Amino acid sequence: MRRTFLATAVALSAALAAAAQPIEGIGPVGEVKQVHGDLQFTEGPTWSDKGELFFTDIPADRIYKSNGEKLDVFVEPAGHCNGLMFDAAGTLFACSMDGALVSFDSDGKKKVLADRYDGKRFNAPNDLVIDRTGGIYFTDPRFRAPEPLPQGIEAVYYWDSTTGKVLRVVEELGQKAPNGVILSPDEKTLYVVCSMQAEVVAYDIVAPGRLGEERVFASLKQAAGKSGGGGDGLTVDTKGNLYITSAIGVQVFSPGGKLLGNIELPEQPANVTFGGPDRKTLYATARTGLYSVAMEAQGHAFPGKGK
Repeated sequence: MRRTFLATAVALSAALAAAAQPIEGIGPVGEVKQVHGDLQFTEGPTWSDKGELFFTDIPADRIYKSNGEKLDVFVEPAGHCNGLMFDAAGTLFACSMDGALVSFDSDGKKKVLADRYDGKRFNAPNDLVIDRTGGIYFTDPRFRAPEPLPQGIEAVYYWDSTTGKVLRVVEELGQKAPNGVILSPDEKTLYVVCSMQAEVVAYDIVAPGRLGEERVFASLKQAAGKSGGGGDGLTVDTKGNLYITSAIGVQVFSPGGKLLGNIELPEQPANVTFGGPDRKTLYATARTGLYSVAMEAQGHAFPGKGK
């Protein structure tokens, strides 16, 4: 009995050690640290060129900003914002789960960019990415949406910064909860992570707001005894590797769809971004906390309009 116990303990110790091994050329190169805690449900991390990390707390209806030590409220109420991203001019764009794509200036003044498609309000915009023209791809799943869904389906949209028009660019994922969305560094590929399927899908960018056929990019690794579990948010590094949040941690995939490894966190992560002066710190919003870990990889900074 004792031998069995010792063998099990050794095996468990080896498994934990293997899980903690850094991914070659990527990291981590340090320990995961809690930056802030005792929050409600954190989401939408994004890095400001002014050296601050912005993120949301959806139940608290706040957008926070942090310099790594001090935590300040940037906007309250925020319209239950989720995904955030800055453009080149320093404007903060956000998905308001109250049914709109919005922006905030440096003083926190909100502007509604789009709140409906085909005459109906959005369900509950969730996550977004800004392309080099200033256009925005954003997901609109079911979470916090009224029932029945105002749009009838869950989809991905594109907001044209020049015309202000909104295009529905993906509707095949109507019952799979399209959630996280990101572009490849060269902006030739759009990736979408769904919460209700393990497969991460990708689309070639034909032109801003015009996509090619859907294809499966990769399948997320599942927790023990589970199947069909999806992901939440994601980010990308300068080499095109994707960092996707899931039930088991932040799963890292190569541009070719190969699983390179998993970064475990104290709480289940919802979204991730790179930050720091050299963008070599990975920040993760995970349930009640904000966490950081030093990386060898460098995060890609989307230029947005104007750069």
